[in-house]
Amino acid sequence: MHVKTRPAAVGLALAAALATLPTALPTAAADTGSPGRAPDGLARYYDQRPQWKSCVLGPDDAVGRELAKAGAQCADLTVPLDYTRPGGRTITVAISRIKATDTAHRVGPLLFNGGGPGGPSLDGPLELRGPMGATAARYDLVGVDPRFVGRSTPLDCGWPVGSALVSSGVDRAGFDRQVAHQKDLAKRCATRHGDVLPYASTRNTARDLDVIRGALRERKISYLGYSYGTHLGTAYTQMFPGRYDRVVLDGAINPVDYRPRLLHGREETGDHAIRDWARGAARHDRTYRLGVTERQVLRTVERTTKAAAARPLTVGSGPDAYRVDDSTVPLVAFAGAADDRDQARHSLAGQLAVLARAARGEQVEPTPDLAAFLDFVLTSSDSAYGSVQLAILCADGGAPRDPEVYWRDIERNRAKYPLMGPLAENVNACAFWPEFPREAPVRVQRDTPALLVAATGDPRTPYAGSRALRGQLPGSRLVTLQGANHHGVYGTYGNACVDAQVNAYLATGELPATDVTCQK
Repeated sequence: MHVKTRPAAVGLALAAALATLPTALPTAAADTGSPGRAPDGLARYYDQRPQWKSCVLGPDDAVGRELAKAGAQCADLTVPLDYTRPGGRTITVAISRIKATDTAHRVGPLLFNGGGPGGPSLDGPLELRGPMGATAARYDLVGVDPRFVGRSTPLDCGWPVGSALVSSGVDRAGFDRQVAHQKDLAKRCATRHGDVLPYASTRNTARDLDVIRGALRERKISYLGYSYGTHLGTAYTQMFPGRYDRVVLDGAINPVDYRPRLLHGREETGDHAIRDWARGAARHDRTYRLGVTERQVLRTVERTTKAAAARPLTVGSGPDAYRVDDSTVPLVAFAGAADDRDQARHSLAGQLAVLARAARGEQVEPTPDLAAFLDFVLTSSDSAYGSVQLAILCADGGAPRDPEVYWRDIERNRAKYPLMGPLAENVNACAFWPEFPREAPVRVQRDTPALLVAATGDPRTPYAGSRALRGQLPGSRLVTLQGANHHGVYGTYGNACVDAQVNAYLATGELPATDVTCQK
């Protein structure tokens, strides 16, 4: 299949047109979440029984071995590719489970999604046991690889890179290269998987979660989601009211702001995190030689980006050396600045110090963290991740089809945000996707008594999004980590106040009486 081209006006008008699309497919009535009730035509999916087996797929399956060591079992459930045609083509969704050991106080299943979009979460039970402590024994901990992710009928477009979310570079020539690059990525997906791309949406993944609930013979599920996982959790609560128990959304996305242009409008929060990192790096100039002030450190990163535009930086030696251009250097800074803990800050300083030396013409070797990141961004090792990420984003909402829209936004923001402007506003493959979304975006229409968790300096899902979602869900509560620049807090940041609030809610089902503020 070839990528279809459409006039720019069509893409720009898409947001208005989406208002007329169906918001959800038929489901069973609210509060009828018993295993015996299934939406019309879907009984065979809801009534299936998981065939539990070892999670280990082979000798090189490290995740499977860790799950097995923790006592987990795995199963593949069948779901329809297209919920409007339940008798048609099917796909499988892989799940894992560590059963509750405190059966006298069992709450039920707790499903997990670690974000992405496109991130595997089969290992969710391993992630949850530590931070939940003794409360974990009261839940069946369930990991899920969402449709087309990991072990769930995987989708891989055969991309030469692992991520399509990169910077446009320092000039028009770099942007034009990005336009051609993103067109190629979209064409690869259309050629390989054009028949399934429309069904990669969050709404369909939420429907899969409800099939899982039915197959587990549960009236309700609890849910913990990070980042994009909060959007999936919001979708589930809106589409299946009465079928959820305890819901934790960490680093929440305001559904109104969720779009294929994933970083659009986030220049300020990303810039804040990078500047905060730069102030810390300046105190270690003797080690990293990036500058003795915040401004000097930022200028070093900007000079490195410009040098990479003139000639890609060589990092490493031999045929496996990385070639790093101006589309990648800002992404290294932005990705690393999403964690303000000391180890992460030193890691980012070390990575950018290597790139700065390469920009001066020195022979350099990557740090282990830089090598891992460049493998992800520049090689095909994570092609599946990038492919599914864009497939989900493009299926969830429309993007402008005219490259000039992106270029104008880049130029409008470049002077104030020289690193973040070209990154946050860059064109991506959704501008050239072969399919328009088939359903309207998820919007909040029902209150949900969820527990929201957010850091005030989160550069990836800004704090304003959590506050906005809190306002849309009057019955929810917001736990704020004040002063932290970190993406995802519960169980990852090591803040005792946040962890205690979440664990108390998971243990009792009772939300705090008011919103809570924790100090970094």
